[in-house]
Amino acid sequence: MNRIDKTFAALKAADRKALITYIMAGDPDIAGSLECAHELAKHADILEIGMPFTDPMADGPAIQAAGLRALANKVGVKEVLNFVQQFRSKNSDTPIVLMGYFNPVLAYGVDKFCNDCNNLGVDGLIVVDIPPEEADEIVPKAQQNNLSFIRLLTPTTDVDRAAKIAQNASGFLYYVSIAGVTGTASADPVKAGIHISTLRSKTDLPIVAGFGIKTASDASAMAAIADGVVVGSALVQAIADGANAQKLGELAASLASAVRTAKKAA
Repeated sequence: MNRIDKTFAALKAADRKALITYIMAGDPDIAGSLECAHELAKHADILEIGMPFTDPMADGPAIQAAGLRALANKVGVKEVLNFVQQFRSKNSDTPIVLMGYFNPVLAYGVDKFCNDCNNLGVDGLIVVDIPPEEADEIVPKAQQNNLSFIRLLTPTTDVDRAAKIAQNASGFLYYVSIAGVTGTASADPVKAGIHISTLRSKTDLPIVAGFGIKTASDASAMAAIADGVVVGSALVQAIADGANAQKLGELAASLASAVRTAKKAA
């Protein structure tokens, strides 16, 4: 059991939903993103940290721009792992999930990446472009290193496909609540709720909703039908607009309040 499993167990016992916040490592720079991460950790249950990549397939304009800023700062996998190490020197409790794409991991070395993640304090991985059919590329090594391998479900995922996806997933399942990239549309909690309810028959893992959740109101509505929510683009855009760590923390506090007071859907 890693920090992610412990967090969801504690949340379930408290009858509370999870807030997961996303920022890009190295945006606006390593020091700035590290300061933001510490501030977010005061309010979020889990931190999701982006690994910059030149050709993201799931990221909308805000996160793409953040990735380009991080790449301009010469932030790669090594620098992201150094970021985690620095964060862990002051925070040993908040779960960290790294989100990115397989090519940088492959270039770094899959075995080395998973070993270093474990040694430096990463708890989970989201590798967007690894489907279940290619799981052997990384999942066994992640499992050996006590890393949750978090899978994506989408509005077009049927129950049979969901069962296959869930087979080698751990930590939680990430429900992409819109048919599109991050930060471009608002999620429909009614449609998402119906689909999530159906998908629950194929997994005992928590299902967390992300994509299209921009405001406290969005977060509250989606928390009512999922086990938690991920907010990314709104935070990343705030950084792009010049928000400092304190301002980002205030935004996270409002999101956390909305998630934690959300009423369960009937």
